[in-house]
Amino acid sequence: MAQTKCRHFSGYKPCSKSQSCDSECASFDVPKLSILIVHLGALGAVVRSTSLLKAIKRKYPSSMLTWVTDAPAHLLLQNHPAIDRVLTTKEADLLQLRALEFDVALVIDKSLKAVGVLQYTQVDQVFGFSANPRNGAIVPATPAAEELWQLGLDNQKKFFENKKAENQLMIEALELGAFQRDPYWLPLSGPEQELLQLRRSQFLTNSKKWVLGFNTGCSNVISAKKLTVEFHRLMITSLQSRYPEAQIVLLGGPEDTERNHQISQGLPVISTATESGLRDGLISVAACDVVVTGDSLGMHMAISQGKQVVAWFGPTCAHEIDLYDRGVSVLTKSPCSPCWKRACEKNIMCYDQVSLQEIVHAVESCRTNSLSGGLATGNSTSEALSSDLA
Repeated sequence: MAQTKCRHFSGYKPCSKSQSCDSECASFDVPKLSILIVHLGALGAVVRSTSLLKAIKRKYPSSMLTWVTDAPAHLLLQNHPAIDRVLTTKEADLLQLRALEFDVALVIDKSLKAVGVLQYTQVDQVFGFSANPRNGAIVPATPAAEELWQLGLDNQKKFFENKKAENQLMIEALELGAFQRDPYWLPLSGPEQELLQLRRSQFLTNSKKWVLGFNTGCSNVISAKKLTVEFHRLMITSLQSRYPEAQIVLLGGPEDTERNHQISQGLPVISTATESGLRDGLISVAACDVVVTGDSLGMHMAISQGKQVVAWFGPTCAHEIDLYDRGVSVLTKSPCSPCWKRACEKNIMCYDQVSLQEIVHAVESCRTNSLSGGLATGNSTSEALSSDLA
């Protein structure tokens, strides 16, 4: 008899785990709880929230996880070993949500849209954030989310008083137990691991020994999170003369295509594909040993793949980012940083006040750590987590 309560049973096609659907199947697994994660936010923030998955599994063992996010973030989460179902906020996916019920919802975004997702399903208990139905104000779903909520209302607290990374604040707000500093969890698939090795071998030609990646851009939401084309060229020239054995590669997304073309003019660098999709970009990041980046999706990708990271910060808060002892944060000298402003009219911008010397020294530190730990061979952190989950 078909085991309809098994997490792998769909009811409309044969299960890929076994040819026979019975309780003797080695993959037979009946979830005890159904958990909904709602995180629509920026792509980098979604990558960072994969660090919550181990804590969720500790608090809710044998749970079935459904994650709702905005496209295209769902592409990053698909086929994740800890996530059973990934849905977007598109109408067809929200219709699927109407057919489901959940024991617990974890609403990570402080937005009406995220809270509104709950109206498409039934949930027994909500952690994180909810909304006042009268005026639409975002409020903590439980007292535990008060601290994270208050940081969004008070710049003094957010910019100068808070010393916790966002990972810890989320764990506490969602009541997921004691903070254990779990790493990001964004593993590559088997075929992606093979492509990673191929790409790395393509990078390491002409006697090059290690790969230095430059994530050159960011989204247009806070455009001041990227350095100028001229500064990138200056960094590359300086670092190439210092490390001739390093292969420098330019990383980025579709919005960085023309920018990377300008940066690479006349320089012996490799420009990676910028329009081949998020997962392909993740593979290029994973093929690097050290990544120099602003506070962007590329930074979070590099953290997720266990890379040595040199991250510079201008308008955003360095203390909110955990590099997991695998990198260096370089802060702008601008006296008005951080500000989180989406637009700025100052003549001298925060990205104009980043020290080239500090970045060069940070690369040296990261290079040493990368060499002592062995050069990049893939995401060992994610592989270990996957094995631990199994």
